[in-house]
Amino acid sequence: MGWKGTARSFGAAVRAAERDAKRRQGELERQQKQYEKMQELEQAAYEVEVFENHIEVIQSTHKECNPTIEWKKIAVSKQPAEPQKSNHNEAEARKILDAYKPGFIDRLIKREEKKRANLSQKIDEAISADEAYYKSRASKWKNETKEWKESVAIAKALLDGKAEAKIEAIEILQPFSEISNLGSSLSISVYDNGILEATINVHGIEIVPSETKSLLKSGKLSVKNMPKGRFNEIYQDYVCSCVLRIANELFSAIPDNLVLVTAVDELLNSKTGHLEEAPILSVAASRSTMESLNLDAIDPSDSMVNFKHNMSFQKTKGFNRVERIEPEGLDWV
Repeated sequence: MGWKGTARSFGAAVRAAERDAKRRQGELERQQKQYEKMQELEQAAYEVEVFENHIEVIQSTHKECNPTIEWKKIAVSKQPAEPQKSNHNEAEARKILDAYKPGFIDRLIKREEKKRANLSQKIDEAISADEAYYKSRASKWKNETKEWKESVAIAKALLDGKAEAKIEAIEILQPFSEISNLGSSLSISVYDNGILEATINVHGIEIVPSETKSLLKSGKLSVKNMPKGRFNEIYQDYVCSCVLRIANELFSAIPDNLVLVTAVDELLNSKTGHLEEAPILSVAASRSTMESLNLDAIDPSDSMVNFKHNMSFQKTKGFNRVERIEPEGLDWV
């Protein structure tokens, strides 16, 4: 399978291995259709479960990733074998004709000539069938060869560190669909020294709920403003989870051993009194470090100590502006 064929299988592979939080989210979305039919206490329990599931989903984005494309294997892969013409059907039809011996009835009613003509017709049909089968295989081979050549070309370009190939691979593979579905947007750039940086606008105010939902002892719904400290902790985990997911997806899509991932969001500029987009987390992630982590068990925020990163965070105040990590001097080979 060429790399584009692999790209088509990405979504199916991730869906098959999706984490429990995502599966439960799908179940809750299906239950939404029955919401109006629920009794008050059932609705309250449903809303609380949706709230808790959403928190779990945004804090566990890093737990999934697309399968890694083996670019080195693709670069040295062999061209698909060209199909050869076959006369299998014709040979079988001729064998039947050669073996035909008219019986007493055929001779009696003079049916021998007609039968031989029918068997000869079967040979013509068999020849046509052999030709059609060959043309079908040849057409498939041409398409596979074209895709193979494209795969080898982009594999070699990626292994040579070509910036255009990195951008093309990511654009076609589209590994960030879930993050986009959450409401975050992402852009990719490649520095002159070949290091790729992904910048994600996390839209934290839109993603992290400002209210909490819980059940009272009576079973009724309680909605309260989320405490600032809890909001900030969830927000931090969400941002760090997204950064981990992006780094891992980049390593699955391109053969680089180091990437930069920077999260930006709107922060208040105390000098102007306006909200301005600013970096809040910048990470230099290495492939070896990512591979060493047990992503199912880590705390996303705590895991940042494993990487070179810039982050200024306080539970009471949230994120502060930081500087992007500069690519100069980073060992990315």
